[in-house]
Amino acid sequence: MVFEWAYSGVNKTVPRNAGADCADFMDPTTRKIETVIVIITALIMTIWGYMNISLESRYDDNTNWKKDTQHSSINVKDPDGGGGGSNYNNQHNNYNIRRNRNNTYYSKNMSTKKALLMLMSLIWGMEIGYKFSSRTVIYLLNPCHVTTAIQIYLLAAAPSDLVTAVFRVHMNFLNGPLLAFLFPETDTRILPLEAAIYWIQHGMMIVVPYYLLRLGGVYHMEKLSDLSWNIFGFGMNALYHICVLQAIAIPTQVNLNHMLCPAILDPFSGPHYRKMGFIHQAILCPVLCKLFCVVSYKLNQPRKKQFKLDKNHQQQQNRISTFPINSTEESLNGHSHVE
Repeated sequence: MVFEWAYSGVNKTVPRNAGADCADFMDPTTRKIETVIVIITALIMTIWGYMNISLESRYDDNTNWKKDTQHSSINVKDPDGGGGGSNYNNQHNNYNIRRNRNNTYYSKNMSTKKALLMLMSLIWGMEIGYKFSSRTVIYLLNPCHVTTAIQIYLLAAAPSDLVTAVFRVHMNFLNGPLLAFLFPETDTRILPLEAAIYWIQHGMMIVVPYYLLRLGGVYHMEKLSDLSWNIFGFGMNALYHICVLQAIAIPTQVNLNHMLCPAILDPFSGPHYRKMGFIHQAILCPVLCKLFCVVSYKLNQPRKKQFKLDKNHQQQQNRISTFPINSTEESLNGHSHVE
């Protein structure tokens, strides 16, 4: 075949990795029936999810700090127009302090984001190098490699509604790294550091979405009760498995993401393993997505509370420092200025 160079290095001696025995595991008629049922079901889920999803535009930046400074109104009196000069100075100073803090927060997070982008690009580049050197480029079609590429895009792309949509959909693909840790497959990774990259890559696939959720801005999720994005994402995932992975796996006899035969460690191994896989993944993907979001927000609560305490403390200090001045103005003018 023309693209034989992309899979000629696949190790067929590893059980259920590739070969005729794996390709003949399922009855052809059963496979065709399953394919038709899954495609129809996945199309219904994708169309219904797309018709019901909603997207709130928040792409001013990744931390929302610019939105706060651009749209904040400082209702103070002109210092040259008489009265309220001390109030103007205090509020203007507070504005500069808040702007400097936001600039520092923004710069710090952008540095971390760039570091993650370089690390993920390095990991994915090493995986591509391993696949080309071992003539197993076909494995780059596996969902975890595709998800890694999506996360690189999310780290590199400018804020937009598209980034938010891709982020929400990709949050339903976190079953990949979870299953990779529970049922690892490193028998075919024999090149230097190739097995180590397997663990690092799947670990970073969990770190990146947690960091992006912490960063906020365009990286925000829908309401916890909203399942439209989960259904839309799972429908697309199922279509990718059937229409892309299976379509390539059958003629090449390469078991891409176990579309031809079940893994050795698969607890549902048997003639109906794909039916069971579709059912338990349809449950696992949305549950894992929602649970990951809840845990991430809970872990970020202490930081938000501490920031709120620091802000309240600063406001108290400002009120204490301006109280004598306001009292003197009221005693001299006989009234107080309402800002």
